[in-house]
Amino acid sequence: MKRPNHLEQIERRINTAQSGSVFIPSDFFDIAEAVKVNVCLSRLVENGELYRLTRGLYAKPRHSNLLNINVPPHSDNIARAIARNFGWTVVPCGDTALNMLGLSTQVPAIWVYVSDGPYKTYEVDGITLKFKHTDNKNEIILVSYHTALVIQALKALGRENITDNDILGLSKRFSQSEKQNMLAEGQRVTNWIYSYVKEICLEDQHEQDR
Repeated sequence: MKRPNHLEQIERRINTAQSGSVFIPSDFFDIAEAVKVNVCLSRLVENGELYRLTRGLYAKPRHSNLLNINVPPHSDNIARAIARNFGWTVVPCGDTALNMLGLSTQVPAIWVYVSDGPYKTYEVDGITLKFKHTDNKNEIILVSYHTALVIQALKALGRENITDNDILGLSKRFSQSEKQNMLAEGQRVTNWIYSYVKEICLEDQHEQDR
């Protein structure tokens, strides 16, 4: 019986991922045990197919044609990999959520996430990531990622500062199925936030009525 080529299997999975993807060893534990996975990842780092961000975090190189250099992975890819490593649920909040949803063009100096894990701050490849603990499971665990992200963006804007353009911009970012899901899940959150969730999800209908 032919022995499985673990390096080839891991390499194949990495090759199908987008540039800038971030991996942790356990992403490959279905292929091989931890010791063998770590050996394979080290080999791929030597070959230049991956580079080590920090201990236990590996990135697939992402090339900028404009700058003609490799650039760091997106902060969200790093944050999700860290969360995956520790089994946390994380959602962008504050200016991070606004930037990711196109409601702000300002790039945060610190990328902040709410989490069901502990308070932690990481410096990875020149990027600062801050995780803030929350006990409000209705806003991060009991809802989908898209719903949680919209909730955090609305909170960041503030009840009195949300404009029609904000509502329209958010409405255009999501599919009808995502909006239907958002409507169902949003019933678990604060009333004023849910009122805006309904406006976002029903914006297409309002446009037709105008």
